[in-house]
Amino acid sequence: MERLLIVEDSEEIGRQLKWGFKKDYSLYLATDADDAIHYFKRHRPKVVTLDLGLPPDSDGTSEGFRCLKEILKLHPLTKVIVVTGNDDRESALLAVSIGAYDYYQKPIDLKALAVSVSRAFHLYNIEEENRKLRHALDEKTTVMSGMAGQCPAMTEIFSTIRKVAPSDVPVLIQGESGTGKELVAKAIHSLSMRKDGPFVPINCGAIPENLLESELFGHEKGAFTGAHAQVQGKVEYAEKGTLFLDEIGELPAGLQVKLLRFLQDKTIQRVGGRVDIHVDTRIVAATNIDISEAIESGRFREDLYYRIGVLTIKLPPLRERGGDIMLLANLFLMKFSEQYRKRLKGFSPASVELLKSYEWPGNVRELENRIQRAVVMSDTQLVEPDDLGFTERPFQGVSAFAGMTLREARDRVEKEMLVAAIEKNNGNIAKAAGELGISRPTLYDLMKKHGLYTPSS
Repeated sequence: MERLLIVEDSEEIGRQLKWGFKKDYSLYLATDADDAIHYFKRHRPKVVTLDLGLPPDSDGTSEGFRCLKEILKLHPLTKVIVVTGNDDRESALLAVSIGAYDYYQKPIDLKALAVSVSRAFHLYNIEEENRKLRHALDEKTTVMSGMAGQCPAMTEIFSTIRKVAPSDVPVLIQGESGTGKELVAKAIHSLSMRKDGPFVPINCGAIPENLLESELFGHEKGAFTGAHAQVQGKVEYAEKGTLFLDEIGELPAGLQVKLLRFLQDKTIQRVGGRVDIHVDTRIVAATNIDISEAIESGRFREDLYYRIGVLTIKLPPLRERGGDIMLLANLFLMKFSEQYRKRLKGFSPASVELLKSYEWPGNVRELENRIQRAVVMSDTQLVEPDDLGFTERPFQGVSAFAGMTLREARDRVEKEMLVAAIEKNNGNIAKAAGELGISRPTLYDLMKKHGLYTPSS
């Protein structure tokens, strides 16, 4: 929920405003300037309603103007709606000239004030997005639903997304963990005819098999022990929208059959139910496994693959995206520098070399995590390799891989990172996976690949 700060010393009006806005916003209520500034520094709301008559100058405007100036000094983009008495239009106009977004005169009409607040949030978000685009992107960069890129592979993917989004056919997104598959799914949804409907994600590999069917299709009251009420599943919640099935390669065989039936006739039955329920939703799926290998080994149904993969988008790993690595690194640097209010100018030459040479097994997610860490840890204006967390395995240059093929070198780095992460976290797989920016199933697969997996792992 968006955060709204209400600065009002009247207890009655404060209650009125809280009642009127509590359903739509996360509210903070301050009764004087000092409390308002404290709440603002701590929570950084985008919009503030500010009564100019605050104690100890409730009959004047000095405290209200002090509060307004301090808020705008802390964050000039904040939309402050000044609330004044009906005979004090002059002070309201002065507040607007100083930088207030709008003014509203008492007595309060909640509906009219709600419109002004809603517009303020809308304008703030537009200005913030434009500002980020102006500062973070050049004319060759494409941005789409949180993704950015200018390499040929990503340019082609952005073009494909624009083409497939308006259609209603199922889409399968393939790519390594951390490459941005959910962002692609969201982009398809936002550019489709279903954009005003819900986007409902579900991770097929993160939910225990005995719970997954109910999570997908819902259940009827009494269907099993603990089923005290009828519950809709994710498929029904996605009515008129998009259902995103992440890690669909982890879907158990029995549920693959039920999903195939839904794709064929658009109907489901809740667990314990007998009634066919028609659901109008678009399916977008994603996987980081080799589907062809899964089909060959019998782990994934071929007929289901042809249903979900009418259109397929393959995301490149970050290591193959060339200049996008530094583009994304700088975008993340600006994002987290603003979030943590730090003045970082960029990366040191050693850090740039390291960012470009590293293999990025965790892809964009790992890059984002490392940049966030660097912003938190940095004590200088330039990010150094230590800030990025590479001190445990310092960069040795290409000479360290002399005589190896690219695949052999990549496997070596991958295995070393797995061992280091698992040892650092004392064998805790969940923590190791989080540090590497990958899912637990992916970590287990990589452990098996490199001979690190035992039944007790």
